[in-house]
Amino acid sequence: MNDELYTSYIKILETELKPAMGCTEPIAIALAAAKCREVLGKMPTKITAICSGNIIKNVKAVLVPNSNGQKGVEVAAVLGAVAGDSSLELQVISKATDEDAETTRKLVNEGICTVKLKEGVDNLYIRIEEFAGDESAVVEIITKHDNITYIEKNGEILHQENNIIKKETCTKNLLNLKDIYEFANTVKIEDVKDLIQTQIDYNTAISEEGLKNDWGECVGKTTLEIGDSSVRTKAVAKAAAGSDARMNGCALPVVINAGSGNQGMTCTLPVCVYAKDLGVDNEKLIRALVLTNLIAIYQKKYIGDLSAYCGAVSAGAAAGCGIAYLHDESFEIIGDTLTNSLATTSGIVCDGAKSSCASKIAASVNGAILGYEMAKRGRHFRPGEGLVASEYEDTIKNVGYIAKEGMKQTDIEILNIMNKNIIKKDK
Repeated sequence: MNDELYTSYIKILETELKPAMGCTEPIAIALAAAKCREVLGKMPTKITAICSGNIIKNVKAVLVPNSNGQKGVEVAAVLGAVAGDSSLELQVISKATDEDAETTRKLVNEGICTVKLKEGVDNLYIRIEEFAGDESAVVEIITKHDNITYIEKNGEILHQENNIIKKETCTKNLLNLKDIYEFANTVKIEDVKDLIQTQIDYNTAISEEGLKNDWGECVGKTTLEIGDSSVRTKAVAKAAAGSDARMNGCALPVVINAGSGNQGMTCTLPVCVYAKDLGVDNEKLIRALVLTNLIAIYQKKYIGDLSAYCGAVSAGAAAGCGIAYLHDESFEIIGDTLTNSLATTSGIVCDGAKSSCASKIAASVNGAILGYEMAKRGRHFRPGEGLVASEYEDTIKNVGYIAKEGMKQTDIEILNIMNKNIIKKDK
């Protein structure tokens, strides 16, 4: 691997693996609202949150951290304005207090915030408008959860990016399975150790919280209660438990993958469980997680951060590859694991962030482990069977095309069912 490609892969990891507290969609709204209040220079008396359907979908039913059990776009926007610190980025409301939560509750009940649906924009689109007397401010986030592309105060544009994707020296277009595999085998551990170890530590901590206490519908706990003592059961339970806690308001941070904490946990936790069971050293675990994270990011390159396709499927399939890597399997077995996983679970839809994300993670990890167990026995689904192609790369592209393009109408119908026209459309 040449130096330019090596450096790009490091930067891809550094860009995509970030700490975040809570579901990233309400956090992105809170970030925009906090920045907007800072620009306005005072607490607003009126807030308008104009969002894409996918943002509204993923905020509607998930608890906002540090809000004392509140949900919704209005809560995320108001709490961001009340207590957010934009310098903390995706941990913007990590310092919010109980008093801030109750102030938020009062202001939301008083109707300070109006939510509007914006059509014909990027799936990840947030525009926060705040007003106080004759003064106003506007902040927009587009494409990535922390990508502030537009700032305005009193009609004057203070910041605007014509290219809504941040100018990064790395590009996902460089990703491919063979180079990912080579990179995982050859990367200097000191170049990735701190980043991956933070992911291990953060995501393990919230998973343990999910198993210790009752969060949501306790998918992780239930998995342990009904399962055996096998490593497979533990891997599924640990991944689901992290989502149990995160989707239901736990304020512990996670390290995300492709814009999603659930995907970050799904990538990490099953691989960590298998590594412990196998007794591999920390270096082997880090290399496996480098592989897992990059394969998950590679799949999302074709899908985007938000769609009607459940991202846990991509992350779960990647985790299966990481588990195969821990077992010293060949590149072909890793590729067949990915194919088997995607052929099994790629029909799972995203109907918003909520408690049932944990069960979708459980299903995806189960499917991935099955995919690996088949692959190591020489069993894999054949080209021409559904979306399966003759090359691993083409199977990934096929699934990505269906997820991004083929499921557009599915996404619209999901949004229609969830919102039932209660959200005003922004003209």
